[in-house]
Amino acid sequence: MIVGAIIESKKMKEIVASITQRGQVTIPAEVRRLLGVKPRDKVAFEVDDGHVRLVPVKFTLESAYQSVPPLAKKLTDKQMIRIVKEERAQRFVRKLQKP
Repeated sequence: MIVGAIIESKKMKEIVASITQRGQVTIPAEVRRLLGVKPRDKVAFEVDDGHVRLVPVKFTLESAYQSVPPLAKKLTDKQMIRIVKEERAQRFVRKLQKP
């Protein structure tokens, strides 16, 4: 079993890792450092013309959670629905006014 191997050339460094029977791969520490990812971070596989690139995901639902400060005062459901309806109506009017 190959745990990890590093192959270097002038332009590219190749780090080899094994795939488990469940299809899992451990991202080598050097690659995690280069990507700037930590445990529980997300990564994406970008597939383009037969090439795959591993990139960190910057925005996830978890990262968005509590990123907006809470309202200054609590609103009832009815108040929130009224605000949403007013905002939709204003958006619709602005859309109609565009030439």
